[in-house]
Amino acid sequence: MPMTAERIGTVLCGVGESPVWRRADQAYYWTDIPGKALWRWTPATGAFAQWALPQMAGSIAMRGDGWLLAMEDGLYACDALREDEPCIPRRLAAVAHAAPNMRFNDGRCDRQGRFLAGTMVMDMSLADPAGALYRLDDRGVSVLLDGLIVPNGLAFSPDGRTMYLSDSHPSRATVWAFDYDTATGEPRHRRVFIPSLPAGRPDGAAVDTDGCYWICGNDAGKVYRYTPDGRLDRTLDVPAAKVAMCAFGGAGLDTLFVTSIRPANAAPGSPDGAIFALHPGVQGLEEPASAG
Repeated sequence: MPMTAERIGTVLCGVGESPVWRRADQAYYWTDIPGKALWRWTPATGAFAQWALPQMAGSIAMRGDGWLLAMEDGLYACDALREDEPCIPRRLAAVAHAAPNMRFNDGRCDRQGRFLAGTMVMDMSLADPAGALYRLDDRGVSVLLDGLIVPNGLAFSPDGRTMYLSDSHPSRATVWAFDYDTATGEPRHRRVFIPSLPAGRPDGAAVDTDGCYWICGNDAGKVYRYTPDGRLDRTLDVPAAKVAMCAFGGAGLDTLFVTSIRPANAAPGSPDGAIFALHPGVQGLEEPASAG
């Protein structure tokens, strides 16, 4: 199906990540990781708002009327955001990283409201598998998986019983599927779901109501849709090479919002780092809020 990506506004992010549609606000929120900023765009008015953060936030999730932020040294909570007030996160849990210079990366809540997020060494050139996948629930923070370089692509099937996870480092660039115990929040039976993308590396992801997995092809300017049995079903083009993450939103959850990365060598006037919207003709799932 031919599709044209519409650029949204003139915002350019260093690393635009973790877009979330908040139905109560009828707005998208996302983070610019190196920019240490939380952004909001309200489609009905076209208005943008921005809040400075004290640390880099790799991912976000709704938490009550506020937010859960996976930052550099732990997981933080922030109250409801108001344009005339700063965002002042308070730490919920610290983590003991396995190596220096690490931060949280991709994360989201499972269907039961547990928050899962991965960590990574910030210098990707080191290819250091010191990253881990953490879970925050009413028992605290625990490690679910380790040995990851750049954990990404975290998503859950509509029934919550399949968990998807990728490692987007060029040496791996693989997406796995797991059986996910919805009662305990434990992933089991890890297997390869997508050995490699047609082009690019797997980055952020979303799942639609058909259970299909949408994955950003970083370095390729593509968003791919895979059926639950791992078959490539559709490819969408985005006019920025380093697409980072996608999320469904809008009143009908039928708009695919896509963030991107602006590399240091980006050409002046290029759309790298911009935000885009597409209408793929399918409906997404509402993002769960954190129960913690």
